[in-house]
Amino acid sequence: MKRRYPTAWASLILAIAITLSLPVASEEAGDGNNADNPAQFTDYIEMQPAFVTHVGEPSERVRYLKADVSLRVNTETARAAIETHMPRLRHELVMLFGEQTDLDTLSSPDGQQLLRETARDRLNQVLEEQHTGETVTDVLFTSFVVQR
Repeated sequence: MKRRYPTAWASLILAIAITLSLPVASEEAGDGNNADNPAQFTDYIEMQPAFVTHVGEPSERVRYLKADVSLRVNTETARAAIETHMPRLRHELVMLFGEQTDLDTLSSPDGQQLLRETARDRLNQVLEEQHTGETVTDVLFTSFVVQR
């Protein structure tokens, strides 16, 4: 014998099933940059090879920094501009990394954040000087090692 459910119950079950199948918005999904436009374009550009340069005060013992760097951009045309100017952009980062003298600050999360922001600003200055109309949204260190 089949049981028949009232139409109200069937409608309620259908409404619950539809609600559960909808995507859930998460506040943890990102850094908030895409909140107004969830379809905003993002691209990550690896700067290869890794950066290896001396850091710290000149002394008898040489200290090195090794960093893998990726750039985050928000336009589809940025990759071409960055690849065109990659030698100059890499030069700016080599010079910036070589200017670092305080190894304690460089090894701290706050010091690395400041270095990321300074790197982004320098790279954007180069892109502006070259009249590319492009900007780097973020500089990411995918590995960061200081040899003392």
